[in-house]
Amino acid sequence: MSGKQRELTMRFLAEPTDVNFGGKVHGGTVMKWIDQAGYAAAVGWSGRYCVTVAVAGIRFLAPVHIGDIVSVTATLVHTGTSSMHFAVEVTARDPMGGEERLCTHCVIVFVAMDQEAATPCPVPGWTPETAHDLRLTEYARKVMALGQDIEQTIRRFREPGADA
Repeated sequence: MSGKQRELTMRFLAEPTDVNFGGKVHGGTVMKWIDQAGYAAAVGWSGRYCVTVAVAGIRFLAPVHIGDIVSVTATLVHTGTSSMHFAVEVTARDPMGGEERLCTHCVIVFVAMDQEAATPCPVPGWTPETAHDLRLTEYARKVMALGQDIEQTIRRFREPGADA
């Protein structure tokens, strides 16, 4: 049933084992949750095994506290031939009350794979239909362009003469 599940939300409980030295949840733990939710969303859209190829524009805006209920929502915002871009929002709230707060956001890209051939395979296309969809698609494109700029900068730094 590929091409049907455009958005997926996974929820996690921030546990004491997730804490860093500052008493908040590790950024790496949040990134793991992002990857897990993104993978589930990519498989739901493509109906295939998928691999992460990029995470761009990740911003940690507010801490996640131990005991918080954390929601990670991945929304498909762009498809290529074999790739799927998801806008991801991480929110958290105290389960005993309080407002939900945006903690992290980013764009994550997956590629659908043919496991036997170990090659990318096509995914169902998606076309933005609403003004909100168009804004999300533009957001994803801009974030990914920033990531490409960073890759070019790193390549020039690591490879003398590459910018000539």
